[in-house]
Amino acid sequence: MTPGLETEIISADAYARNVARLQERGLVLPNISDLSDPPARLAGQVGDMADVDPDAADPRNLFRVHWHNGDDRRSLTDVPSHVVLPKALTGVDAKIVVALGNRFPMIHTHKVLAAYGCLIPRLMSGSFDATAHRAVWPSTGNYCRGGVAIATLLGCRSVAVLPEGMSQERFDWLNRWLADPNDIYRTPGTESNVKEIYDACHDLAKDEENLILNQFAEYGNYIIHRAVTGPALERVFNHVNADGNLKARAFVAATGSAGTFAAGDHLKESLGIDLGAIEALECPTMLYNGYGEHNIQGIGDKHIPLIHNVMNTDYVIGVSDRSCDGLNLVFNSTAGRAFLSAHLELGQQDIASFGNFGLSSIANILGAIKYAKYMDLGADDVVLTVATDGADMYHTEQGIAEKKYYGGSFDQIAAAETYGRALLGIATDHMIELDRAGRERVFNLGYYTWVEQQGTTLSDFDRRRDQSFWDGLMDLVPVWDQMITKFNEGG
Repeated sequence: MTPGLETEIISADAYARNVARLQERGLVLPNISDLSDPPARLAGQVGDMADVDPDAADPRNLFRVHWHNGDDRRSLTDVPSHVVLPKALTGVDAKIVVALGNRFPMIHTHKVLAAYGCLIPRLMSGSFDATAHRAVWPSTGNYCRGGVAIATLLGCRSVAVLPEGMSQERFDWLNRWLADPNDIYRTPGTESNVKEIYDACHDLAKDEENLILNQFAEYGNYIIHRAVTGPALERVFNHVNADGNLKARAFVAATGSAGTFAAGDHLKESLGIDLGAIEALECPTMLYNGYGEHNIQGIGDKHIPLIHNVMNTDYVIGVSDRSCDGLNLVFNSTAGRAFLSAHLELGQQDIASFGNFGLSSIANILGAIKYAKYMDLGADDVVLTVATDGADMYHTEQGIAEKKYYGGSFDQIAAAETYGRALLGIATDHMIELDRAGRERVFNLGYYTWVEQQGTTLSDFDRRRDQSFWDGLMDLVPVWDQMITKFNEGG
């Protein structure tokens, strides 16, 4: 059985201890179907949770691990929070629609959903023992925070593995949630150094008490995003398309671990859209078989995630980290916002909404605009994307970027130049429209990571070429829901 795809109890003793642990902590687990359609399935329960702090380690916050939290992160909305970016900002006629991930509980990003999806089959099967194992969460920052949050609710110990060069705000959060500083495992490098994360996990796996929950290879990450994030984005489009005159053209997002990108498989099936995968131009793995370092924190590089359905991907789009760093200042500094207000005639509500965009969110927006320009889209076309997290994760990065690119002084002139270069000046260079041969090339790149380095069997690697493999994974949703229901009932 493939680890992470368990459909039955592997260890009855561990399973029994997991049931007892959750009952002891008064913890009830939501079904995947609950998180997929909260307005229909969770309205009553969420209505009774208004007094629960969305940032607290409260077990009831599990029922907020979905896209339908209101702006207060307490209430429930029929349509996930989103922003339709004004043409005055994007420079394109097409509607760029951004779903907001910072409404999720505890960590202000949707990566808590990924962590939940990865842990479900392990917890339900007893292959993870909440009373004995340490959950190890390899990440470039947000997934490990989501894992720590979920594990804290379970009352079990976590290890957060992330590069030492990630934003200080990530480490500040981890220091608040982890009692033992030794449970923060800092690996060399920055966003691009995923291999170093894997090497650290190999060392940690030598201790049998550590269970590695590698988001880049855990199919639960793919499954929960296709089951939950996909329908959420479809509801956003249907809301924007209330009069029925718009056409969904693409879902564009950085691949990262490729969990969020799995939502595109749902959207392609339901809306017939293209899928555009973004990567940093400074580390163009899919574009040019390239390498390098960059600062678009949260998207990962130098490898193809095992759970990336490459053969269903239509475009690869390169975005520069300098543009993301610069626009972070334009959107979230006093000088930048003054420029936007005075020269683009944007309202304060529009400008305030830009605080919802962290570095990878800005990359997603830039990729969506590049796709719209490449396809020459019009006012009736919609490109969907997501804001993984907000600017509050990158306040320290603003100072670093200001010193690096602007001599320590970012003023309105610098804001205007950055806006002109990074937004108005977006071209359609560094893009590939994938044909069969292009998809095969990108797919084959994963061989060196997963078969040669990580020990995936060749048959397990190759079966991922077929769309039926990915579609078949979704058959596990009702199976896991039944396991969760039984688990909540005490076994």
